[in-house]
Amino acid sequence: MLIGEYEHSLDTKGRLIMPVKLREDIGEKFIITKGLDGCLFIFSLNEWTIFETKLKQLPISNKDARMFSRFFFSGAIDSELDKQGRFLISSNLREFANLQKDVIIVGMNSRIEVWSKEKWDNCKNDISADDIAEKMEMLGI
Repeated sequence: MLIGEYEHSLDTKGRLIMPVKLREDIGEKFIITKGLDGCLFIFSLNEWTIFETKLKQLPISNKDARMFSRFFFSGAIDSELDKQGRFLISSNLREFANLQKDVIIVGMNSRIEVWSKEKWDNCKNDISADDIAEKMEMLGI
């Protein structure tokens, strides 16, 4: 299960260390793409296939569905860990997520999110479980 919050730094080549606790579940090879809220999503190959299947089922005649699919597929890249447990984040994805040096990696059960430290700190400050709890009840949680 992909869980936890980890702080790491990008090196000068745009490589990031995958936290040891996440390596086994994400696998040696995975997909990185643009995520929601200004972060990056990392999917294991299996989870990407599940997500990809859902996107393929969206109606091609629906403009929002086409734009949603474009968003994820256009930014997607294959990636893999090197012998030191690092992976390269392409310059266009680093730019999209405004990744500079300090990066936060968050396990989100079926995916990993990669955030700039500044964006993550702002996001965490906006999270209030008490405020969200009522809305989640409507979703059956």
